[in-house]
Amino acid sequence: MRKPDFDGGAPMLDKQGHLKKDLSTHDLGRIGLEDTAYIKTVTLNGQKFHAIHAADGTPLTVVNERDLAFATVRQHNMLPASVH
Repeated sequence: MRKPDFDGGAPMLDKQGHLKKDLSTHDLGRIGLEDTAYIKTVTLNGQKFHAIHAADGTPLTVVNERDLAFATVRQHNMLPASVH
């Protein structure tokens, strides 16, 4: 897992040192959100599958087993998160 990267780009902290509330997708990626992938159950052609999406919503792949979805995410050094 990457450590948060607070250098470079626009400042992510306000004057009090708190994380700003209006961070861009790029900013969120810089603090580690790109290390998370979301798994959502979907139905395609009447069959249940498990879609894997990047934190920004980009579709990555679809697999037929939930356990395989979580294993696939972990195999790529990312944290899986279930979306309902």
